[in-house]
Amino acid sequence: MAKIQSLSQAVAENVRDGDTVAMEGFTHLIPYAAGHEVIRQGKKDLFLIRMTPDILYDQLIGVGAARGMKFSWGGNPGVGSLHRFRDAVENQWPRPLAIEEHSHAAMANAYEAGAANLPFAMLRGYIGADLPKVNPNIKSITCPFTGEVLAAVPAIRPDVTIIHALRADRKGNVLLEGIVGVQKEAVLAAKRSIVTVEEIVDELKPSSPNSVVLPTWAVTAVAAVPGGAFPSYAQGYYKRSNAFYIAWDEIARDRDSFQAWIDEHVMKAGPEDFAKNTGKAA
Repeated sequence: MAKIQSLSQAVAENVRDGDTVAMEGFTHLIPYAAGHEVIRQGKKDLFLIRMTPDILYDQLIGVGAARGMKFSWGGNPGVGSLHRFRDAVENQWPRPLAIEEHSHAAMANAYEAGAANLPFAMLRGYIGADLPKVNPNIKSITCPFTGEVLAAVPAIRPDVTIIHALRADRKGNVLLEGIVGVQKEAVLAAKRSIVTVEEIVDELKPSSPNSVVLPTWAVTAVAAVPGGAFPSYAQGYYKRSNAFYIAWDEIARDRDSFQAWIDEHVMKAGPEDFAKNTGKAA
């Protein structure tokens, strides 16, 4: 059953140096507060997994927490490059970063395979693409029934998956709705999971057609962190801060300004500081 605890406790108990860590959320419900707690606790040598690494992974890479990353697209959405990611790849600062690039379809299928406890995923993909030339983890397999040649990639099985969700009940059942991305599959594929939520309620009452409920037995830890997805958005709670994504381009472009921002807004802050960004959205 999921343990309801503070974010600091959840990260201390479930994120270990050297772990493979997935922090998922597609534009919506990106787990920024949890990622900051990982940085504050000085976790290191992490292998990061995320379909669309953006600012949060730029921060983790920039502080030297990551040894490598598996991904399918990396950038500051609507703005441009991730400068800390780019600095690590091009200049090995603050440390070298191994990268493994896939397509979105391959990543989604790999999470699905991991959730099903299968060793690999197969898909109709990579036809005419160059990624198989540079990624040895993209292989082909022949269907024993039709003879069709399909792409195959290893299943994703994180040591720990971290997501942000809207609500959890007091038993630790978790509600996701809106854009849900691959959060469900990422949690089910992982050995351990941490879910931060906007609030803990007596009853979930899912209301939308695409609501997803993660049962308490599938989740390791739940922590209430209002505003914990900011500057991304949480449906019904707060909007995306487009201004912050624009501002990040200048903050992250320079090593000194990046380090000063991390010191002020991460190392000298805490999960409670995210609450100021909440306020029910219309």
